[in-house]
Amino acid sequence: MISIRQVSKWYGSFQVLGECTTDIRKGEVIVVCGPSGSGKSTLIKCVNGLEPFQEGEIVVDGIPVGDPKTHLPTLRSRIGMVFQLFELFPHLRIIDNLTLAQIKVLGRSRDEANAKGLQLLDRVGLKAHANKYPGELSGGQQQRVAIARALSMDPIAMLFDEPTSALDPEMINEVLDVMVELAQEGMTMMCVTHEMGFARKVAHRVIFMDQGRIVEDAPKDEFFGKPRSQRAQQFLSKILHH
Repeated sequence: MISIRQVSKWYGSFQVLGECTTDIRKGEVIVVCGPSGSGKSTLIKCVNGLEPFQEGEIVVDGIPVGDPKTHLPTLRSRIGMVFQLFELFPHLRIIDNLTLAQIKVLGRSRDEANAKGLQLLDRVGLKAHANKYPGELSGGQQQRVAIARALSMDPIAMLFDEPTSALDPEMINEVLDVMVELAQEGMTMMCVTHEMGFARKVAHRVIFMDQGRIVEDAPKDEFFGKPRSQRAQQFLSKILHH
């Protein structure tokens, strides 16, 4: 579904990604973790062309992301993206946040888009809030709306960029519960997150990054049981013991 081959990226003379290579199969859930500044968010943004990269190749469902002929808005409409800070339109009602792209990009009728939007709000437990504005919801609720909005486009894969890091601890589980459900239904997912409980529960593989490189790419049980690299061992010892 997603093929990443020898991807490197620079900001000026500073290299943020170095020869990153991995594959994500259909229905696989991959968790990308690592210390701050390790390139995790940059890598996931390269997958749908939000960040350009200078070397290597990324192919999503047969479409080369870095090819100048690729129409990136069309590609992005097929890959759901959930950001750290929700990115909802504050001046639109919740239901309108879910229908706008369906109508403009997918060409659905307003009735069809509304029906789909309400169905997905119901799924994330927020149907009763359809006519509110984002500012009237808690952070956890807004992030669940953002997930529903991404799903409204019928994506072939979902990318999550630290979806719980801006939330109060009490709200984290309500977002993770929706993500766990998606994973169990077979959605292809690539998640940048520090939530190791989530990784242990649903990830098929864990990718550990440090200084812009993929240091470890291992099945979940192997990664948590006995990481091969000393850097991953240090990282896990710090986050699992507190």
